Amino acid sequence: MKITLHAWRQKDANSPGGMQTREVDGISKDMSFLEMLDKGNEDIINEGGEPIAFDHDCREGICGTCSMMINGQAHGPDGGTTTCQLHMRSFQDGDAIHIEPWRSRAFPVVRDLVVDRSSFDRIVQAGGFVSANTGGGQDANSQLVPKVSSDLAMDAAACIGCGACVASCPNGSAMLFVAAKIGHLANLPQGQPERYSRARSMVKQMDAEGFGACSNHYECEASCPKDIPVPFITDMTRDVLKANTCHSDK
Repeated sequence: MKITLHAWRQKDANSPGGMQTREVDGISKDMSFLEMLDKGNEDIINEGGEPIAFDHDCREGICGTCSMMINGQAHGPDGGTTTCQLHMRSFQDGDAIHIEPWRSRAFPVVRDLVVDRSSFDRIVQAGGFVSANTGGGQDANSQLVPKVSSDLAMDAAACIGCGACVASCPNGSAMLFVAAKIGHLANLPQGQPERYSRARSMVKQMDAEGFGACSNHYECEASCPKDIPVPFITDMTRDVLKANTCHSDK
């Protein structure tokens, strides 16, 4: 199959960017989307040009680095999948495909489709952890966790920090990401001692990074490749309110 690729090209965050168009031929429907980009880059290199820069690592839907907007949709048209899990069978011969980087003030462009998502790292550093005494490890079953709580914690822990929620949200909000990082600890006994200070600190850092607030568009849930639900945001907001009222001294 043959497609027309419109790719965003930008030298760095301080340089102007724009769409460049080229045709990519010889594509198999069994190729992943990133393999199609590899094929296009190979053609560009053979012509003596500069390849399209894009982030990738595991190519298994685990690491979250293959982040890009495909025809205006985060990670492309297939729900519950990352860009690297998207295959060319989702497109037709002769299609035009537009690819762009995440659009957010908190995600400055590094080059082309690559953005700097270190703001997520700083949010996690602000409180996305538990403090534990050193020494001998406890038995795995020394703290019993209800099945419902463990299931909720695992649902939240599925977040891969790709940033699709931010890119899809009209407000550029990172609340689904932050809520997932808070939620997977808040639903376990190990996360209870620092539960409220954690929520307050991480939300404060989120605001400092320049992310917007949630206004219930639900675009984040629709674009999340791990199908993390919006109610985690409700839980996070409740914890922040409690932190600022009942637990202001912690």
